[in-house]
Amino acid sequence: MKKNFRAVALATLLSGSLTFGSCIGSFGLSSKLLDWNKSVGDNPWTNELVFFCLAAVQVYTVSMFIDAFILNSLEFWTGENPSMTEKKQTVKTDNGLFTIVTNAEGHKITKEGSDETVEFRFNKAEKSWSLVSGDTNAKLVQFVDNNRAQIYFASGATATVSAGFFAKR
Repeated sequence: MKKNFRAVALATLLSGSLTFGSCIGSFGLSSKLLDWNKSVGDNPWTNELVFFCLAAVQVYTVSMFIDAFILNSLEFWTGENPSMTEKKQTVKTDNGLFTIVTNAEGHKITKEGSDETVEFRFNKAEKSWSLVSGDTNAKLVQFVDNNRAQIYFASGATATVSAGFFAKR
């Protein structure tokens, strides 16, 4: 009886993986865990040691299971992954250290040591991206349909471009 159950479970799992193969998802929880693991220390040996410890106690296995069977399924059916509410990363450039916070509304960029922020916000209702900084709120682009977008210039002029415009370049 136990062998039969295992065979049926395996057959169901394999057929499900073939049938629902396009529902991969973003694996947000596992990505966050890996990003955290990479940021534990400045020394790559420390990060590797933490990785081995987490792998030994099956933390990565559990996060992949939760992602694959729960969060990615929710993402497939609702369009949003609950674990992807906000992502924070730090980027070092020649101009300084910047913190980028990404969420469903867009991206917020702050330079270390400064209170000034720049935001790129997505408006779902208008299907548009805007630049927000201080008192400035400037629309950059609005998607007209799947093939065309309206571009807004600083001068106040606008232009409509199509997907073919970018393919020719």
